[in-house]
Amino acid sequence: MGKTFAGARLRRLREDRRMSQAELARVLGISPSYLNQMEHDSRPLTVPVLLRLTEAFGVDPGFFSERDTTRLVADLREALAAEIADGRVSAADLTELASRLPTVAGVLLDLGRRNQELSERLVGATDGRDGARSSASSPHEEVRDFFYRRQNYLHDTDLAAERLAGEIGVRPGEVIGALTARLVTAHGVRLAAATDERLHHHYDETTRTLHLSTRLRPGRRAFRMATRLALLEHGDALDRLAAEDFPPGSPSHALTRIGIAHYFAAALILPYTAFHAAAEEARYDIERLTDHYGVGYETVCHRLSTLQRPRLRGVPFSFVRVDRAGNMSKRQSATGFHFSRAGGTCPLWNVYEAFAGPGRIHVQIAEMPDGQRYLWTARAVTRHRGRWGEPGRSYAIGLGCEIRHAHRLVYSDGLDLDNASAATPIGMGCRVCERLGCSQRAAPPLGRPLLIDQNSSTFVPYPVQADAPR
Repeated sequence: MGKTFAGARLRRLREDRRMSQAELARVLGISPSYLNQMEHDSRPLTVPVLLRLTEAFGVDPGFFSERDTTRLVADLREALAAEIADGRVSAADLTELASRLPTVAGVLLDLGRRNQELSERLVGATDGRDGARSSASSPHEEVRDFFYRRQNYLHDTDLAAERLAGEIGVRPGEVIGALTARLVTAHGVRLAAATDERLHHHYDETTRTLHLSTRLRPGRRAFRMATRLALLEHGDALDRLAAEDFPPGSPSHALTRIGIAHYFAAALILPYTAFHAAAEEARYDIERLTDHYGVGYETVCHRLSTLQRPRLRGVPFSFVRVDRAGNMSKRQSATGFHFSRAGGTCPLWNVYEAFAGPGRIHVQIAEMPDGQRYLWTARAVTRHRGRWGEPGRSYAIGLGCEIRHAHRLVYSDGLDLDNASAATPIGMGCRVCERLGCSQRAAPPLGRPLLIDQNSSTFVPYPVQADAPR
């Protein structure tokens, strides 16, 4: 067992319990000076001390384990890009802050985002726009952050959905029948065809009728039915969970409640234990799983990104959905992969290549500027409303994991996972990307003065001054 240094977390635990160092030392059977050294990372936590802490406070030993700070560091680097460029803080400073004082790092991020929001509101007010509406974080963005902070896994919601699936007999090929029976017998809800062609579904509370579009495929039909069951049977729990981050009655609370209901629906149709076992057996072959469960490619990918149950974890995935213009309409992550808030993503990322070969899964080993490598799969999907001449909606669905998990995926077969030079260098977005020599750069790097020379040109669209501070 490696040495565990977790002084900040040990000190936070002691302060939360309103104990002095002398009191905690007495409980642990060590001297106050020894405890002081552990709190300041001069000494590591020993196994006997960890066991006593577990017994005395009921905390999991994993509470003190070294945490993956990749995502927090990436958030800090983006939020403080100008300060890094000015040399006021270094990348090493941010790594130490995220590792030793993650709570302080989180507060710093919140302050930075509030400052950005206030700045944008001020700009909106001074140039004649509605400053109140130029918020840096829209309700939809706040909902995405709600799931992002929880690494796209809601433990109690997932367990409740799995219990309900077992109770009503959800099985592959029998999902719609089980959902229909539950809606009718437990809630008196009848199903009917939607008369408004613009709607996927509509629930009439007065008549207790769930209207579903006849254009919905079986998988999407089941998803809408499962969402209604979530709202009917667990509405109070959805309210409480959404209220952890947003005041009831706010747009963000309402949208988060819907998002949690959608999470419940996916967990009901694809119950955790059975789906996890099927995914492991298929080595995360997405197309095999879509055939087995009779649901769409996107639904399977999104569910794979939620398999983070303690003691039964799947591969930690990041999930993303983008359109041809690069707009990111969905993004969730159980990994350290960082989605930029500064606008735009990397054109070298294979999610954009997927549009050139629709129907085929594209595989890429990608490396971020910090050296972290990922295995990404991407496939373009198109949704049609079912009539000739009506335009469809095309998206690229990306699913990625850290390279250390890649061997568990069927998509890694034949790839040289240990060869760093085989990876495609990508970044978080051109404005904050540190790859100054990238020929695909679409915007100048933030905080770096450009090299402007009328007598020469380079293959790099935005060359910077060599002596500029990094």
